[in-house]
Amino acid sequence: MTTIKETRTERDSMGEMQVPINAYYGASTQRAMLNFPISDLRFPRQFIRALGQIKQAAAQVNEALGVVDPQIVEAIVRAAQEVIDGKLDSDFVLDIFQTGSGTSTNMNANEVIANRASELLGGARGLHKVHPNDHVNFGQSSNDVIPTAMHLSALLSMEQELLPALQGLQKALEAKAEEFMPVIKTGRTHLQDATPIRLGQEFLGYAGQIERGIARVRHAQSELSEVALGGTAVGTGINTHPEFSARVCQRLSELNGVTIHETSNHFQAQNTLDNIVEASGALNTLAVSLMKIANDIRWLGSGPRAGIGEIDLPAVQPGSSIMPGKVNPVIAESVCMACAQVIGNHATITVAGQSGNFEINVMMPVTAYNLQQSISLLVAVSRNFTEQCIKGIQATTKGPEMVERGLAICTALAPVIGYDASAAISKEAYKTGKTVREVACEKTQLSEEELDRILNPESMTKPGLDGGPAGG
Repeated sequence: MTTIKETRTERDSMGEMQVPINAYYGASTQRAMLNFPISDLRFPRQFIRALGQIKQAAAQVNEALGVVDPQIVEAIVRAAQEVIDGKLDSDFVLDIFQTGSGTSTNMNANEVIANRASELLGGARGLHKVHPNDHVNFGQSSNDVIPTAMHLSALLSMEQELLPALQGLQKALEAKAEEFMPVIKTGRTHLQDATPIRLGQEFLGYAGQIERGIARVRHAQSELSEVALGGTAVGTGINTHPEFSARVCQRLSELNGVTIHETSNHFQAQNTLDNIVEASGALNTLAVSLMKIANDIRWLGSGPRAGIGEIDLPAVQPGSSIMPGKVNPVIAESVCMACAQVIGNHATITVAGQSGNFEINVMMPVTAYNLQQSISLLVAVSRNFTEQCIKGIQATTKGPEMVERGLAICTALAPVIGYDASAAISKEAYKTGKTVREVACEKTQLSEEELDRILNPESMTKPGLDGGPAGG
């Protein structure tokens, strides 16, 4: 038996629509629900929060400019705060795959805030004591509000979540670098043995990647701080006060403790997503860095007997349903999968960035979703990688034990006996199974004391001719 849900009649510029009686959204949102039954993907909480902040700040500025009645503004501000706080999330119902400008979602916000504000003024939902267009959307267009919300939500997520997560990871890697600095092991280039390196130096390299990733995120924030608000429909600023955008940006900056400023060129700000493509590029690079680190960690911990086995990773769960005792590097694997998703998201954002004609980009919603998902994934895996893997890594004795048997330490002999003679010693050591030191003792006139000095692995881990020239 079909249950008929109780409805009310709402109206927009296209006519009447039946809307669930308890919904705060109205006719435009209902039309969009019917038009776009595409997926289960919805705008994330961070984006809805930013949208609520923009509507609230816009109302306050419009009151100060004398263009919207103070009583209506007070109700809008209260309703928008409920959007900001997540109390009305269930009314933000629209699919990501919708109108390319995000107009449907802008109207979703306008209708929810207008109906809730009308209710706060003693009216009923749908009676429009507060009008979604004339009051909540005054001085705005979907074409400048949606990109502004995209920038603001991503900027705040980077500031409040991503940067702290990355700083924690950098700190953990630096701590391991210091702990492992006494551990000398065989370096590897092209997956082949190379001159000695300290395990701590390897981890110092990982910390350096994250340090530079943090700098790239800060650059991304500078790109996102420039917003389109104030351009309205096509960048000309029609139907908005000349001071509107600057004043709203100031309020948003003060509210969030970050810098938001009106673009100096509204036409580029609305007909491109260039700032977002650039910001996503920084996230893409960070994902590449994290994947490199995670894969190195997997390799260094491989084995434990038949692999490299130079580090022990924390055992967090059984690794096999059939092989008892097997433990896998699952935390590092999860990092790699999340990073693959971020890299894929950047590909989508890249396509979206060139998907506009003339005065508007028409792939904003999917861009907003992918950008926010990339940030959220990088936050989660950075924190999890730090706490469940990096902090618990221990060095084994396998790395130092293999240094003496390494062939590339013959590099230190090259300044003394020449490259060709050193190469011959290396090949002989490989062929016979002897160490480089043993073959050099047989094939050269160098004393044991001289060989001790030349083939000292510690001296090979720092710059200088005493350790021989670099090899690649």
